[in-house]
Amino acid sequence: MTKNNSQPVNMLHDLHTNFSQFPLNFRELVMEECKWSCPTYYRKIRAVDKPDENRKDGFIPALSNAEKEGILRMANIAVEQLKVSLDKYQ
Repeated sequence: MTKNNSQPVNMLHDLHTNFSQFPLNFRELVMEECKWSCPTYYRKIRAVDKPDENRKDGFIPALSNAEKEGILRMANIAVEQLKVSLDKYQ
């Protein structure tokens, strides 16, 4: 397989690079979608739902429903981008 500039491509190296970049690409997509800074992204990762007896569901969620929906949308986009890199070898 060759790249558009006609240089040979090592499939393993190309796929490894794409898989290695996946978490970074996902982070960037989520940060853009949720309008978060990098520190906010990592703070949100560490956040956990907190118990609250006064709420009907019994807890205060770490992420809002809008954030959850945006994160899932971006996860699907990131997976599709990774799938494109796999499809070129199948």
